[in-house]
Amino acid sequence: MADTRLSFKEMCAKFDVTPRTLRYYEYIELLSPEKEGRSRFYTPREVGRMKLIMRGRRFGFSLEEIRQWLEMYDQKGTDAQMQVWIEMADRQLKALKAERDRLDETIEELARLRAETIEMRG
Repeated sequence: MADTRLSFKEMCAKFDVTPRTLRYYEYIELLSPEKEGRSRFYTPREVGRMKLIMRGRRFGFSLEEIRQWLEMYDQKGTDAQMQVWIEMADRQLKALKAERDRLDETIEELARLRAETIEMRG
């Protein structure tokens, strides 16, 4: 069992996060490492949770949304968790598409103003 656990330092390196980030995730109860004295060890379950946390952050979910979603597995099981995931994904996809549309408009406007400025210069 001991060889399947990651140390605090190994966990930081594996996910390219700072020690402060890892401690914060523990503080807000996203992760629950095993403790032996002052050392922390992360089981495969915690490594899996960290993968989900990192993926959720990349998709733009808040840490609170991720925490609630992870808790749902323990409280209501896989089916309920998957249903909530679909709802969260739908909401986030809509928000990301709207953000992309705003960015496209901004890019087009900037390009147009740049072109007008070049034209005015002669």
